[in-house]
Amino acid sequence: MKTLIIIIVAAAIVGGGIYLLSNYINNQTENTNEITAVDVVTGTSGIKLKENTDPDLALIKAQEIWRAKVLAGEDLSDGPCLSNEVISGWVADIAHNPRQAVDNLPENQCSAYRDGTAKHFVEIDLEGNLIKAQ
Repeated sequence: MKTLIIIIVAAAIVGGGIYLLSNYINNQTENTNEITAVDVVTGTSGIKLKENTDPDLALIKAQEIWRAKVLAGEDLSDGPCLSNEVISGWVADIAHNPRQAVDNLPENQCSAYRDGTAKHFVEIDLEGNLIKAQ
């Protein structure tokens, strides 16, 4: 009989915990779809992560493109445009650091920035390091 009571009490505690967890998750996901049961259980749901800004995202994407081109064996020594839209409104360009005359040639610059389609650029060097983002 004692064993049965212990099992019932344990089931009630577990069931109640699951119910509370479910309600907590439902309340939290109304504000954001990013919370998970793991976040609640581990206590990480209250941790605010730094949100990436457009320059951060543009740099990340530019470095991904740069890495793919390097792995493909492409010659980037002239400082070509990597992407006319690395993210919305941003181009990605390779340049020398310090800047060389070849970097100022229109054929090595992103046309979307030159014609005003894109308002921002991220510029990385031949090693994929950030030079400038604006």
